[in-house]
Amino acid sequence: MKPPVKLAVVGAAALAAFALLVGLGLWQLQRLAWKEALVARIESRMAAEPAAPPAEAEWAGLDVDQWAYRRVRVEGIFDHAREARVYVALSEPRGPAGGPGYFILTPLVLADGSRIIVNRGFTPEPKADPATRAEGQATGPVTVTGVLRTPEDRNPFTPADQPAKRLFFARDPAAIAAGLGLDRTAPFTIDADATPNPGGFPQGGETRVSFPNRHLEYALTWFGLAAALVGVFAAFAWRILRDRRGR
Repeated sequence: MKPPVKLAVVGAAALAAFALLVGLGLWQLQRLAWKEALVARIESRMAAEPAAPPAEAEWAGLDVDQWAYRRVRVEGIFDHAREARVYVALSEPRGPAGGPGYFILTPLVLADGSRIIVNRGFTPEPKADPATRAEGQATGPVTVTGVLRTPEDRNPFTPADQPAKRLFFARDPAAIAAGLGLDRTAPFTIDADATPNPGGFPQGGETRVSFPNRHLEYALTWFGLAAALVGVFAAFAWRILRDRRGR
């Protein structure tokens, strides 16, 4: 292949690759702006005054994502007989307890008979049995303030639930309701706030808001690769032109 033709072919390929790398960098900057707006929106929701959660009449067509992380307040009676556990290894707890244990999810029966599953908080493995934390099993009407959560996603590595043991591996209200034989159950859960329970357990206020945000790092990586490509092509072109002049 003659040098001018070779240079043109390599230049076209380099230009296409450069455009792709810059495009990926710009896309990551767009993702960065989207992620920062999402975090700001969620922080605003969690700082707002609590409101009533959606009523049962709204559940069928509810866009749960529009309610995610909103602070809510609701009254009802806990159905401790149908308490469920969701396994978790709690790192960096906000309360004194952490490590392997469970989120305690308990149906809250509202005045109209409908139910909202409440994540009352974390309990370590030695406190899994409700009898070991009987003082925290509130009876009678209670007021729950917390954060509304969408169903937790599962992945191929999520273990199968064990409804017979009331043990689940995702905060999925539909799966928990089906496993416990509950009807009229909300398509969302509520993470209770850090209001102490008698005896200290369950340990509320352990809501996790974690959105990995490495988009700027990724963008700089793509732009860096684009700049490196320009340097490599410039060196290649200089060598081709130098060799041609030397003939």
